[in-house]
Amino acid sequence: MAATFLVIGLGRFGSNLALKLMDSGSEVMVIDTDEEAVNRIAPYVTQAKIGDCMDEEVLRSLDVASFDFCFVCISDNFQSSLEITSLLKELGAPMVISKADKDLHARLLLKIGADEVVFPERDMAQRTAMRFSVNGALEYIELAPGYAIFELDVPDDWAGMTLLELDIRKRWNVNVIGRKEDGAILPLDAAQFKFKADTHILVAGRPDDVAKMVK
Repeated sequence: MAATFLVIGLGRFGSNLALKLMDSGSEVMVIDTDEEAVNRIAPYVTQAKIGDCMDEEVLRSLDVASFDFCFVCISDNFQSSLEITSLLKELGAPMVISKADKDLHARLLLKIGADEVVFPERDMAQRTAMRFSVNGALEYIELAPGYAIFELDVPDDWAGMTLLELDIRKRWNVNVIGRKEDGAILPLDAAQFKFKADTHILVAGRPDDVAKMVK
């Protein structure tokens, strides 16, 4: 059964989030006070409503407790974000994820009931900075502070060499965990695997170690 999502607020983050969730096969209801924004996205989501979620009766009418996840994506009014987050939990929403721009906002949202807080602008800035500071990085996913997975172009001098010959883990303290071909992620667990110039690899390690490896 597909997961169900309620997305409150159709700014850039909320709109893109709703569309990506639909792409994943989820059921998505969106709501915003901006009629134009609602009409623009309505053909692409499960349900779209015009309404002010600061009004408890509006939220009550949505049956928020029936959604697996409720996202509060208010960008321009932190007070609204706080109140909507609190109301969602009071009305029985099982999982509330709220957008924040500052650490102080995040602490307050968590204190009044948010199950999780996301920082989309900060996270994107961090991902972009990391991607372009590591030569050849195509993608970057942080697993924990100071440890990440990178998708990389194979360095030119690796072409024709095997995993065993390169001894990557010992030389750079980096683990090669897979390769990407035609959009599919495949395991790379054979020491005799020979790298090709056009191979994309997935490596896990500390960003500074990965940067040294690809220099």
